[in-house]
Amino acid sequence: MTHKFHIPALCLTAMVTLFFVSCKDSYQLTRQSDMDALTRTAEFDMPDITIPSFPSRTLSILDCGADPTGQTLSTMAIQGAIDSLAEMGGGTVILPKGVYLTGPITLRSHIRLYTDYDCVVLFSPDYNLYPQFETSFEGVNTHRCQSPLSAFQAENIAITGHGTFNGNGDYWRPLKRSKVTESQWKKHLQRGGVLSDDGNVWYPNEGAKFGATLCVDQNVPVVDSDSMWAYIHAFLRPVMVHFVGCKNVLLEGVCFENSPAWNLHPLMCENVILNHLTVRNPWYSQNGDGVDVESCRNVMISDCSFDVGDDAICMKSGKDEDGRRRAIPTENVFVNHCTVYHGHGGFVVGSEMSGDVRNIQVQNCTFLGTDVGLRFKSTRGRGGVVENIYIRDIYMWAIPNEALLFDLFYGGKGAGEETEEELAARMNAEAPAADITTPAFRHIFIRDVVAKDVRSAMLFNGLPEMPIQDVNLSNITMSGTRGAIIRQTDGLTVDNVNLVVAEGEPWSIASSVRNASIK
Repeated sequence: MTHKFHIPALCLTAMVTLFFVSCKDSYQLTRQSDMDALTRTAEFDMPDITIPSFPSRTLSILDCGADPTGQTLSTMAIQGAIDSLAEMGGGTVILPKGVYLTGPITLRSHIRLYTDYDCVVLFSPDYNLYPQFETSFEGVNTHRCQSPLSAFQAENIAITGHGTFNGNGDYWRPLKRSKVTESQWKKHLQRGGVLSDDGNVWYPNEGAKFGATLCVDQNVPVVDSDSMWAYIHAFLRPVMVHFVGCKNVLLEGVCFENSPAWNLHPLMCENVILNHLTVRNPWYSQNGDGVDVESCRNVMISDCSFDVGDDAICMKSGKDEDGRRRAIPTENVFVNHCTVYHGHGGFVVGSEMSGDVRNIQVQNCTFLGTDVGLRFKSTRGRGGVVENIYIRDIYMWAIPNEALLFDLFYGGKGAGEETEEELAARMNAEAPAADITTPAFRHIFIRDVVAKDVRSAMLFNGLPEMPIQDVNLSNITMSGTRGAIIRQTDGLTVDNVNLVVAEGEPWSIASSVRNASIK
């Protein structure tokens, strides 16, 4: 999606002045030698990841008429600077300190956005500024509103610096009354909007409320007319950063916060680096994921901090038939030195993994209070294979559910939100024969893990027609209330695993476990 903006004369004058300026590149921290050193430590054949490079041209959005007081929209100034530099072959668009109110922005090839210290980019809550387009959300082909930051089929793009991008997501997201205090609820109602029939859920308008009733499977509505798409426009809340089919992507140093839905969503991208980012959403934010890497290859996520309302660091590759038809796996991903505070899961695979997920390494990460630590999830109908996952040196504290969870009966709710009766109903259903729609999880290696104050150490809940296969656990200490429940697993290796459980609780409960080796 490309938007054409009229470029102010002042911006053109600045371009002529700056075209021949040569300066030392001081707009990013990542070094190629650091990337290469990390990729060489992978447990699989991890390709080198190329850091994007940019011409020395620079252009300040102030020279294009941007308003640093946030009183008027700066969309034309920011997009005009991007388009101007792109037409000349690329360069760095500088966002100086200030508050910039803007509509959606589209990056183009060979463009780097650099935000200075004390720079806040605040995306307008006016839904009409975000047109609809066809894309993928939650692994399914659908309509969504244009993202605040997007790029399509672009090469060598970056967002770097020290600033903050705020998506004004509180104006978009439905809010459950049960998740906030009474004073927060009353304050939220001052935004206007409408309530659900029982008065317990806030929606931005009637169209958004009606859109929720059209969803057969989670958050993707079934719509059969353009007029209905238009009516539910506010329901189609966008992800904050949506890069599709891009190559050589760098996000570094900045803060992404308060997204209408997921924060970061690279889709079908190659050579992606996320470095020294702060990613946060309110803990109650509906679908407030940190980063969802979907059908991408060659990805580095390093030294990032996540505090979000849903899964934090998540690997996906499409959902059910749409994902299998796309058939693009997420592969060759390296996650290093990340910290996760609140989130439904610290590191997560699924549940949309129908195009396969493979060759993932996660190391040196800390999860502090996430609902689940390491979370693998899927369900019948997905298909797809998750394999060759290497996890080591993980440290967890205050995990209110499982430190390690394999749930192949995932029902769409967060950990702890589903009743035992709901789970039992799916588990007791007659097991079909394994076929292309059966998900498979195999060849997973987890070592050197410490988890303290967890409700439950481990839950393996495989499918009878496709057990979880070849899981290797070594040098692990977990302490809390419950031990390990292992179901439907074939090929479990346990070496030096210490589970400290509450008095009267069993160390482990196993059923339908084959080919286990316990040292």
